[in-house]
Amino acid sequence: MTTFAAVDLGASSGRVITADVGPDRLDITEVHRFANRPARVNGTLHWDVLGLYRDIVDGLTRIESDRLASVGIDSWAVDYGLLDQEGRLLGNPVHYRDERTAAVIDKVHARVSAERLYQINGLQFLPFNTLYQLAAEPFLAQADTFLLIPDLISFWLTGERGAEWTNASTTGLWQARTGGWSDELIGALGLPRKIFPDLRVPGSPAGRLVDLGRLTGTPVTTVASHDTASAIAAIPVTDPKFAYISCGTWSLAGVEVDAPILSEEGRAANFTNEAGVDGTVRYLRNIMGLWLLTESLRTWNLAASDLPALLERAAEVPALRRVIDPNDPSFVSPGDIPARIASYCERTHQPVPHTRAEYVRCILDSLALGHRTVIRQAAQLSGHEVEVVHLVGGGSHNPLLCQLTADALGLPVIAGPAEATALGNIGVQARAAGLIGDLSELRALMARTQPLRRYEPTGSLTSWENAAKTLASRTNELA
Repeated sequence: MTTFAAVDLGASSGRVITADVGPDRLDITEVHRFANRPARVNGTLHWDVLGLYRDIVDGLTRIESDRLASVGIDSWAVDYGLLDQEGRLLGNPVHYRDERTAAVIDKVHARVSAERLYQINGLQFLPFNTLYQLAAEPFLAQADTFLLIPDLISFWLTGERGAEWTNASTTGLWQARTGGWSDELIGALGLPRKIFPDLRVPGSPAGRLVDLGRLTGTPVTTVASHDTASAIAAIPVTDPKFAYISCGTWSLAGVEVDAPILSEEGRAANFTNEAGVDGTVRYLRNIMGLWLLTESLRTWNLAASDLPALLERAAEVPALRRVIDPNDPSFVSPGDIPARIASYCERTHQPVPHTRAEYVRCILDSLALGHRTVIRQAAQLSGHEVEVVHLVGGGSHNPLLCQLTADALGLPVIAGPAEATALGNIGVQARAAGLIGDLSELRALMARTQPLRRYEPTGSLTSWENAAKTLASRTNELA
């Protein structure tokens, strides 16, 4: 058995996890879990990145194994830190939910049209994509190095600078066809080319830990540092005709393809092409995910331990009585999500929920409907046949959402593993150490070692088809 450590940062919490890996063995242990609490200062929403670093170091120093082979780091995408020539952080990283990009999107598109952007980077339009953030960046002229969040953490742990491949592909400054930074886009947007570091691929060395006591000198391995890329690498696939949903704060739903799909139809449908492990491409679209539920619990002053009972009551609420568009702009910022759902229902002439169970049922019905729409579109646009859907991440612990997703799609849903991101992180490290072969072998190990649950579809698809048409009509009216 060989021990690996995963630093896995999510939008609401982070964790340090160790795994003992051997032939047909992959046993994980959570060493340290900590909150990720952003802070609003002078009207700008920031990540507490120094607090996260402190918790990461705390977690790593708690590891007791004397067989630690390496450490890997992953996080959410698009956000970054800028360093000056001395390696000092210029300003605190801004949260992607901050509104600062609203004023620059039109200016970016005046330099490079949305159509040309998609032809080059293959990225769906999201107002917080990195290229828009950089266009609003006040410290750009002082910057020497641009580092996405996991690359920044890696720099602080090792002193080595670099940019990981899968996460760099989410910036919008990427050449989707050939891989690598797009000099055309960087130049057209007036960004300093020198700040973009050399690229690293998953499995390559990223340096060694420094100033960490007995852990000093431990290798840091480049993993698929975009958390979704790690999660998709860990899907326990046994049927190649699969789609996936990585369900946490966001639901990332789509299919895996061998090359980017840069069609105008895909751009109009807002599909993205993100780099995965071993040259794969994640053809997907973002759906606002369990953020809607966790923000609602926070508004109601409820704990995660209150959710199972709430889900039981929500299961008794009639299906599809009211549905929302999870990606409506009103749901992006932190705040009172139930009040915004009520407002959305009023604007679209639907009955307003009266109980917490009705709010939860509205959220989960809407997410399942979103999963249905996106996966069907992904299959159509890619020509990829889908016979089973793998749902990984925290959402795999939500039995009502998993069953509703199976019902909405009319396809079996295999739920788990919940810790897919950390497992994909560890799996890439184990591959680099020679313990696992190719991507299919990594996934086969997950299928053999991780607990999974299968949900079969029930009922008729007619009600879901009607709800999808009605929601599309309402969304067009609001637009």
